[in-house]
Amino acid sequence: MTAVATTLKAGGSRFKADRQLTARMLVTVFLLGLLYVAFIAALLVLLKSTLLVVVIAAGLLGSQYWFSDRIALYAMHGRIVTREEQPQLHGVIDRLCATADMPKPQVAIAGTDLPNAFATGRNADHAVLCVTTGLLRRLEPDELEGVLAHELSHVAHRDVAVITVASFLGVVAGIVVRFAFYSELLGGRRRTDQNTLVVLAVVMGVSIAVYAISFVLIRALSRYRELAADRAAALLTGRPSALASALTKLDGDIARIPTKDLRTARAFNAFYFIPALSRNAPLPRLFSTHPSLEQRLDQLAAISADLGRQA
Repeated sequence: MTAVATTLKAGGSRFKADRQLTARMLVTVFLLGLLYVAFIAALLVLLKSTLLVVVIAAGLLGSQYWFSDRIALYAMHGRIVTREEQPQLHGVIDRLCATADMPKPQVAIAGTDLPNAFATGRNADHAVLCVTTGLLRRLEPDELEGVLAHELSHVAHRDVAVITVASFLGVVAGIVVRFAFYSELLGGRRRTDQNTLVVLAVVMGVSIAVYAISFVLIRALSRYRELAADRAAALLTGRPSALASALTKLDGDIARIPTKDLRTARAFNAFYFIPALSRNAPLPRLFSTHPSLEQRLDQLAAISADLGRQA
């Protein structure tokens, strides 16, 4: 395993920092922040009870930020495993963290045949790296190392926390729509006058616009962060071909997973190593959280060629 010497460090680790990723994260957070403020300002004008919605949304956002690791593990039926339970998995992560000079995250396993992995947590000191039993069963040791290095780079680059917070704005929009609908139409007053309908229509329009804009911003950031993680993992391990092999193998195997299982896991695609999409999914690339397999493989081939010239 070869550590890449660099003066640029991500999160204090030896993972090569990605200035474009950092810039994209800052721009995304800034634009989503402006969108969030405009959204709340519009609702304060339109709804008399928006304060309660803001309090609820702020509480949910705080919970998602501080407890994102527990929420993700619970949703994916993952559990923390000890070194005694999974010595090989812990050993690979120990070596990667030592090479990257970063704190070791908690290690978890999700008992599902869906071959995937994800990292979550607000920072390197409060992170969890989870792999599925399906992933462990399919990958060779060098392929597994590449996937784990990819996930650790997400923690080192801090993009896990950013994508968690960024994804929340769409949730807020949905909460406000439901709250407005039930409070106005199903509340005690049951007002159905023209003014109420106009307010509801405007709230729906604003919420849909907010969701659409946040959707585009998050997808753009998510696709780039996956390429950045592939690049960082390939440089850290010095074996881009192993990561390419894992990508190719898992992409083919996911295509054979039952559609109902993929549909259940689809909500977590932004956090997965590889998206849970079937081959016949409608418009998969337009809405995908990940770049295409071809784009990821092309980048890894270019890195492999560069490393070969430097040897």
